[in-house]
Amino acid sequence: MDAVIERARRVRLLVLDVDGVLTDGRLFISPAGEEFKVFHVRDGSGLVAVQRAGVTVAIVSGRSSEAVTRRAAELGIRHVRQGVAEKAAELESLMRELGVAAAETACVGDDTPDLPMLRVAGLAVAVADAHPALRGVAHWITPSPGGRGAVREVCDLLLSASAP
Repeated sequence: MDAVIERARRVRLLVLDVDGVLTDGRLFISPAGEEFKVFHVRDGSGLVAVQRAGVTVAIVSGRSSEAVTRRAAELGIRHVRQGVAEKAAELESLMRELGVAAAETACVGDDTPDLPMLRVAGLAVAVADAHPALRGVAHWITPSPGGRGAVREVCDLLLSASAP
């Protein structure tokens, strides 16, 4: 755990997938085609806290959703990239734009499309119910599953690692 805390201490950019990380991965689609997502309020509180502590938060998602745009705005997350096919390339572009090194970046994922992004990150995190392929790449696995407080656990890790 000491190695994880050391990695967390350097983090200036936290990048999150959405489905399976900020949500439990289930998709609710009405008969009219309207999509619904459920977000955990504690994840939101943690994201506000890490931003106040100086960590930039970004979302990189393979899908596009108006619910994500709205939730990100509510939380003050300005860097939202949706409909991304090549997550590692998008992450590298975001790091260049923000002037942040890979060692200063934490990424949280749950499934194989997130693997390339996690391989770039200085701190790679998989949620508890992530696909087994992520376990071999992750530096840390959250105790909670995606959409059930896992992001709050990541935020708490970052905040405690940077505390004096």
